[in-house]
Amino acid sequence: MKLFVGLGNPGGKYAQNRHNIGFMAVDRIAADHGFSPWRAKFQGEVAEGRLGSEKVLLLKPMTFMNLSGQSVGEAARFHKIDSTDITVLHDEIDLAPGRIKTKAGGGHAGHNGLRSIHQHLGPHYDRVRMGVGHPGHKDAVPGYVLKDFPKADEGWLDDMLRGVSDGAAALAAGDAARFLNAVALRLNPPRSGGGTKGGGEEAKPAARPAPTQQPAPAKPAPSPSEPAPADDRSPLQKLADRFR
Repeated sequence: MKLFVGLGNPGGKYAQNRHNIGFMAVDRIAADHGFSPWRAKFQGEVAEGRLGSEKVLLLKPMTFMNLSGQSVGEAARFHKIDSTDITVLHDEIDLAPGRIKTKAGGGHAGHNGLRSIHQHLGPHYDRVRMGVGHPGHKDAVPGYVLKDFPKADEGWLDDMLRGVSDGAAALAAGDAARFLNAVALRLNPPRSGGGTKGGGEEAKPAARPAPTQQPAPAKPAPSPSEPAPADDRSPLQKLADRFR
């Protein structure tokens, strides 16, 4: 069995916070993949189902972020799940909004939810780091992550959550590249012209067609009724004019 943990804080007042993007992600997976209804267990809420060939337990700790490890540790011990079979989905301030990365093991980078999980499981678990951006100063971080996503973020946020759900089976199978590709296809869908939305291409105005060169009007031939003008040049002048 694999364990997917979405991090967040319980209660309606926190539901749309940046800090709750992990809850949002596992909620979307549960809804899209026919998981069981959420039920209270392991100091959290759990839902069970399958992603591809893998049996997966989804967990939302209800201990508040700083004590997330209590819930995760209890679920892991009960089901005898090794820490390397656990994936934690969480907000990441060191990634720009709409960016996403995976990581196997490593430090907690000051994230209180990860810090708590480290204390109960150690560092050897996988993470899905979901970028929410940085407020610019570390003292502003707590207030920033505990604020709701602004309306301007709704587009990329919905695309990211749908992409995480699309790639969930690949994530459960341990194929991080295929998972990230599924998310990328939501965030930057292919366009008919062969490029991708937001792929760094610059829209440019269409080039104006070059003006058509019109041939210079031919000099009219002398009218038959008009005598040709007399050529009163000297033979030497005529020869010089030929080589000009």
